[in-house]
Amino acid sequence: MTTHGLAGSPPVRISTGINGAGHRIALNTFMFVVLAHWAEHLTQAYQIYVMGRAAPQARGVLGQFFPWLIKSEWLHYGYALVMVIGLFVLRKGFTGRSKTWWMVAFGIQFWHHIEHLLLFLQAQLGTPFFGQAVPTSIAQLVVPRVELHLFYNTIVFIPMVVAMYLHLRPNPAELKAAECTCARRADSPSPV
Repeated sequence: MTTHGLAGSPPVRISTGINGAGHRIALNTFMFVVLAHWAEHLTQAYQIYVMGRAAPQARGVLGQFFPWLIKSEWLHYGYALVMVIGLFVLRKGFTGRSKTWWMVAFGIQFWHHIEHLLLFLQAQLGTPFFGQAVPTSIAQLVVPRVELHLFYNTIVFIPMVVAMYLHLRPNPAELKAAECTCARRADSPSPV
């Protein structure tokens, strides 16, 4: 996707801005969404394992106010899609080791997205797959849904954190290759 720059200037690709000067703000925004989602899952786990609620009554924070929303596969699939798109779009801002870890997170999230797509399709079709009574993902045939999604979110989040850490602390070659300004550059003046 491109936007037209000032008269006489070349068009600017939106992903270039996000992965260049705007990378830090885009990453911070993305991480806010990720952490808010984590808060929902951790609250739900607390409600089940500490408060003793049954899984259907453990609705996290949003579900306390909007119970219909938590039951909607639109919400869950929408978040999985936002995650996979965010990881994909922001990947170009990473270099070297941090890009490797970011792409590990992307790969895992891509599969997690497929699992949510299966749940979404079953809900929209009104036909559960795999001979189950309710929409069920492939891994959910082995692991209950709450625990499975805690696991998925953990194994996506850990490489994201490693990628962010390495991204903000690049080695000289990675710093030289970086197009964004997330890591303080050695050749730039220190903030006053």
